[in-house]
Amino acid sequence: MIDANLNKAVRIHEPVMPERCSEYLITKKDGVYFDATIGFGGHAEIFLKRLSSKAKYIGCDLDENAFYYCKDKFKNDNRITLYNLNYSKVGVIKKLEDVDSFDGIFADLGVSSFQLDNPDEGFTYRFETNLDLRFDKSLNLTAADIVNSFDEKSLSKIFFEFGEELNSKKIASAIVEFRKEKRLEKTTELVEIIKRKIGDKNLNKTLSRIFQALRIYVNNELENIDKFVKKAVESLATGGRIVILTYHSLEDRAVKRALKYCESDCVCPNDAPICRCDKQKQIVVLTKKPIEPDEEEIKKNPRARSAKLRAAERI
Repeated sequence: MIDANLNKAVRIHEPVMPERCSEYLITKKDGVYFDATIGFGGHAEIFLKRLSSKAKYIGCDLDENAFYYCKDKFKNDNRITLYNLNYSKVGVIKKLEDVDSFDGIFADLGVSSFQLDNPDEGFTYRFETNLDLRFDKSLNLTAADIVNSFDEKSLSKIFFEFGEELNSKKIASAIVEFRKEKRLEKTTELVEIIKRKIGDKNLNKTLSRIFQALRIYVNNELENIDKFVKKAVESLATGGRIVILTYHSLEDRAVKRALKYCESDCVCPNDAPICRCDKQKQIVVLTKKPIEPDEEEIKKNPRARSAKLRAAERI
């Protein structure tokens, strides 16, 4: 049964740049498409309207709420098959579905409004909840495990590398000092530690960066992005498109690097006298600069303001 909070979140959810995503993604109305992060089906609903009855649409999402919501939402559409798996398993899903290749692959890498606004999901710092931050609740490592067991240097490195937080050393030191007295379990405890250390100025931005850093580390997000993009490109048919939405600079750089690798015809070191890598160019990047939402969309949907769209075509 879908809870009331979920239904409310889905009603106010706005898919980001849906028309631009559609324009880049859909090249064959009766093709085979893979939605790597179907979420609550906002983009999928729009894409499906542009596809014929002969099309096949395969979606996946690691979040169980999203997966079961879409199972119910699209239960009467026989074009759709859904998997409760991480998007990096695109190659596995292709084999399970016994398809040769995809005509389009789409990924929206943002955290959903439901996850951000619902305390039970453990992704928000605005309410008191357990320090979790796992998309896949079967993972052993939680954010609480990290802040309670990693040494000060390791914590600082996580906050700086995955959150680009300039106060990373101060915050790591404060966490280590706090846990001498008791185990750090709740989001509100971490918020208070950070607030006491840096004050109210730019507090929300700092909190966003610290929670982002912990979330990225817990879920191994950047490595999964790299694996996904490379495997997704391999899984595309000639002329097939990959379209990806990102929402912060680390994600965007990871996607950009992976696409650049797939577009290169040589990855040998610069000082190598001859090419020995046998690398072949797989794609043409269609967006040399990422596409961003216009002012009208940002006004309507403020959470779209940091979005960037990148697209490429298999050759």
